[in-house]
Amino acid sequence: MRYTVFGASGGTGRQLVRQALDAGHEVTAVVRDPRRLPVPEGERLRVVVADVTDPEALRPAVAGQDAALSALGAPSNKAAGIASAGTRAILRALQAEGVRRFVAVSASPVGPPPEGEGVLYRRVVLPLVRRAFREVYADLAVMEDEIRAAGAEWTVVRPPRLTDRPLTGVYRTRTGGAVPGGLTVGRADLAHAVLALAVDPAAVRKVVGVAV
Repeated sequence: MRYTVFGASGGTGRQLVRQALDAGHEVTAVVRDPRRLPVPEGERLRVVVADVTDPEALRPAVAGQDAALSALGAPSNKAAGIASAGTRAILRALQAEGVRRFVAVSASPVGPPPEGEGVLYRRVVLPLVRRAFREVYADLAVMEDEIRAAGAEWTVVRPPRLTDRPLTGVYRTRTGGAVPGGLTVGRADLAHAVLALAVDPAAVRKVVGVAV
């Protein structure tokens, strides 16, 4: 497979790049600062420096690819806006180059809590988290709307709080929304799930929760 990874220098993006390369895939990593991607270019890795909000600048990065994977996101409310703006540009570039498959990482608080979730989480934890990162989740909600409106074969992945625990391959997924009782997932396991979903026909045009 030939993948283009957006947000490749972030925690999840670096995992996507490493795991895709380890699996024998060809990867184009789109970054603003190549020094933040600690994976040297090689036979199967191409690093592209581009403005992720400029569709024309992104077209060479997605041309001829099998799929695009996005780990774009803001670390704080102050930086919110990049997920929706970047995704809007990515979708236009994909459409222009005829690339159909697109998998994007969102967050579980963007959607409703799963049925059967505990009262403490629904009434206390979730409202507090949503209030603390209000602008971040609002940006991701706009991003999801942009994705649904596009003609791409999309999948939106919603993880809960991310950690840096090593890859285990042991996690749960749920089609349609958040995983019940899933409070965390490692970035490495999230990347593992994204790569699996990218080649799963059953995940096309679906929201999938991923959590431990």
